[in-house]
Amino acid sequence: MKVAIIGGGAAGFFSAIAVKENYPSAEVTIFEKSTKLLAKVKVSGGGRCNVTNACDSLDELCKAYPRGGKSLKKLFLRFSNKDTINWFKSRGVALKTQDDQCVFPKSNDSQSIIDCLMNETKRLKITIKISSSVSAIQGLDNQLILSFLNEENQLFDKVIVATGGSPKRSGFEWLEKLNHEIENPVPSLFTFNMPQESITSLMGIAVPQTMVGIQGTKLKSNGALLVTHWGMSGPAILKLSAFGARILSDLNYQFTLQVNWVNQQNNELVAKEIQQIIDNNPQKQLTSIRPFGLPTRLWEYLLARIQFAQDKKWNQLGNKGLNKLVNLLTNDEYKVSGKTTFKEEFVTCGGISLENIDLKTMQSNVCKNLYYAGEVVDIDAITGGYNFQGAWTTGFIAGELK
Repeated sequence: MKVAIIGGGAAGFFSAIAVKENYPSAEVTIFEKSTKLLAKVKVSGGGRCNVTNACDSLDELCKAYPRGGKSLKKLFLRFSNKDTINWFKSRGVALKTQDDQCVFPKSNDSQSIIDCLMNETKRLKITIKISSSVSAIQGLDNQLILSFLNEENQLFDKVIVATGGSPKRSGFEWLEKLNHEIENPVPSLFTFNMPQESITSLMGIAVPQTMVGIQGTKLKSNGALLVTHWGMSGPAILKLSAFGARILSDLNYQFTLQVNWVNQQNNELVAKEIQQIIDNNPQKQLTSIRPFGLPTRLWEYLLARIQFAQDKKWNQLGNKGLNKLVNLLTNDEYKVSGKTTFKEEFVTCGGISLENIDLKTMQSNVCKNLYYAGEVVDIDAITGGYNFQGAWTTGFIAGELK
């Protein structure tokens, strides 16, 4: 049996390895159009590679996928995040789990993951061809013909497409010609640009627990927020961008971000905390005590934002001042104008519609013997190792060639 894997990324390698382990006599070839293999693995997580997430339950795991979460649940039952951890450990890759449940190689170097995958392909005698670009797929009886840009056509019994996401719909046209329905691609994980906002002067400040939302929508997320020289980033913002990918695209990335700096929905509790500070420290200056452990520079910036003098004393706030402060801490607003996407690690929502895929096997419903794995399908996740988990799981299932 001849099997082609189109795409030399995480999903491509994992599905190739799975095919060869399931069918040892199969002739398996990975075709990568560029000269770089596992490029996204190399740069992800700041070069450390966030392999997966160690969250405990499948429900929790599925919640990390704005698109495809429900569909993935049955697949995760067959190859979960725990299976990923065991897979790499059993092949000699030492892993570590951080407090935030993100799993990295102990070496803190993505090369450990790359070396493991490369060694497996070598051990299993999987052929790898770089600078080999597939331009079309065509069915012929029970086989598939692959057309290449600079090579002769080749015939295969099974083909797995693992080409990753594409920022433009044109990147999916060659698959659309096979009658696949394409969900329009738009950026998913990105940070918010705030060219008009002075908060960018606080670049580098991180607040561990915030709640953020988009005004006029039901979109909300929480987590750490990082102030950057262009606007805001961090897990809370990236999660919001993932779940709001299509809505924010429709808004042309022009909207108002609401920030709850203290991650506390109950304003009465925030007011109670402030009142306690007033009762215990009436003669102290506002700058001397930071409520909810806010970073000093941020606290001073917020006080200036509502024009409270830094030498003002806590007992001079009054009810009006107290309410103003509570509102600022729980419902601060910033104008967003544009986004920043990290090109090397870009994630898109969109791709091959899940309606066109048998989610028990990852085989196409419209083209026999054609399978899909990874981000080429309309599945994407928030940060934290979930996108790679999607690649490992779909690659493993596709590699069963059922």
